[in-house]
Amino acid sequence: MAAEKTFYLETFGCQMNVVDSERIVDSLKQIGYRQVSLVEDAGLILLNTCSVRDKAERKVYGHLGSFKPLKADNPALIIGVGGCVAQQEGERLLEKLPFLDLVFGTHNVHKLPEMVQAVEKNRVRCLETDFLDRETRLALFPRRTEGDMVSRFVTVMQGCDNFCSYCVVPHVRGREISRPSAEILAEIEELSAGGVREVTLIGQNVNSYGARIEGELSFAALLAAVQAIDGIERIRFTTSHPRDLSGELIAAFATLDKLCLHIHLPVQCGSDRVLKLMNRGYTRAGYLDRVRRLKEVAPEIRLTSDIIVGFPGETEEDFAATLDLVAEVRYADVFTFLYSPRPGTAAAELSDDLPAAVRQERFDRLLALQESIGRQVWAADVGAVLPVLVEGESRQGEGQIFGRTTWNRIVNFPGSPELIGRTVPVRILRSNKNTQLGEIVI
Repeated sequence: MAAEKTFYLETFGCQMNVVDSERIVDSLKQIGYRQVSLVEDAGLILLNTCSVRDKAERKVYGHLGSFKPLKADNPALIIGVGGCVAQQEGERLLEKLPFLDLVFGTHNVHKLPEMVQAVEKNRVRCLETDFLDRETRLALFPRRTEGDMVSRFVTVMQGCDNFCSYCVVPHVRGREISRPSAEILAEIEELSAGGVREVTLIGQNVNSYGARIEGELSFAALLAAVQAIDGIERIRFTTSHPRDLSGELIAAFATLDKLCLHIHLPVQCGSDRVLKLMNRGYTRAGYLDRVRRLKEVAPEIRLTSDIIVGFPGETEEDFAATLDLVAEVRYADVFTFLYSPRPGTAAAELSDDLPAAVRQERFDRLLALQESIGRQVWAADVGAVLPVLVEGESRQGEGQIFGRTTWNRIVNFPGSPELIGRTVPVRILRSNKNTQLGEIVI
C-alpha cells in the first residue's frame, strides 16, 4: 500500500495570496495530497509568500531555513516556495538553499502539480517564474465554485499599471489584466447556487477594472450586475486606488443596497510633496474630495486605509500633514507600515537619511492617534442592533458563532451553527480592539 501523501501550506500577505492558496490546495488534492495542520506531518511543505512588507525576503529565507532539519531527517521531504518572493528571488532561492526543491512564481501556480510530480519521480529541482502573455493569463484566472463557505473571494483582475514608486506589485504580479465580466458573473451565479451569500471582488486595483478593454463593463457596472444575482446578499471589494475612484463607483454606494458600506482606500501619506514622490497620481485635496463625496452619498460608510511612515525625504511637516488627514477623515482602521525599500522600485534609488528612531517615533504617534479614533468609531456601535451575516462557529468556542457587519467588523455571539448562512439582528454589547461581542435580538 502506497504511503499517504500529505502537504503543509503557509500563506503570507494579501487576499490575492489567499486566493492563490485556495488554488494550490485544490490542485494538490487532485494529485492525491491531503492537507495537514502540523508541518511535522507533511511530506510536502509549501510557503506562499508576499514581498510587500519589510524585510520579506529575509524572513522567507529564515523561515525556509527552519525546515532544513526536517529535510535532513527525511530526504524524501519536498520543500517549495511560491508567490511574490519566489517571483522576485527566482533562481537565487535555489542557489542559496540547497535543500529547496521547487520555486514557482505568481503566474505559475497552475504548474505546481507537475512540478511536484517531477520532484517525486526524478528528484529534480524545479523553477518556474516566467510571466505569461495576456491570453494565457486570461485562461488561468482562479475559479473555485465548490465548498460550503458563506463568503468567498472572487478575482476580477490581476496586476497593476500604476507603478507607485515604493511598490513591488507590478514587478512581481505583472501588468494589469481584467477578467471577462461574463466569466466573473457565471462564477458568482454558481457560488450563489452553492450557498455563498457574500462575495468580495478582489484585485490589485479593482477601480480600474475593464478600463483597458473596449466594450467591457466598468467596475461600477460590474457591481450592479452582481447585485442582480439571486441569492447574493452582500458585495464587498478590495483594493481601491484613489486616483481611479470614479463618480460612478462612488454613486454605487447609494444605489446598490447589497454593497457593504465599507471601502479600503489607501492614502499612504497626507503630504502633496510626498504623494508626488510616491507617484500616487492624486493630491491631498483630491483624496479628501473623494472621501467627502463618499460620505455625502452614504453617510454611514466607514473607511480604512494604508499609510507608509518615513518615506525617503519625509519631513516633520510632511508627517504632520498625515496626522492632520487621519484626524479629518476619522478612519475606522488604518494599516500602518514603516517604509522599507523594495528591490527594483524607483523609491529604492532615493536618498534616505531619516534615522530609524525618528521613523519609529512617528509610527508610534500615528498608531496612538488612530487607536484613539478607532476606539471611538467602534464604541459608537455599542447598544445598536446590526444585521450580521453568520459565517461560522467562532474561534472563541463556548457555543459562539461569528459573522460580520456591513463595516466588515467581526462580531462573536452565542448562537446555533444552524444560523450559518443567515443574516440575523445582533445587539452589540462590547467593542474590543479587533472584534465585537454581541447577542441575538429575538
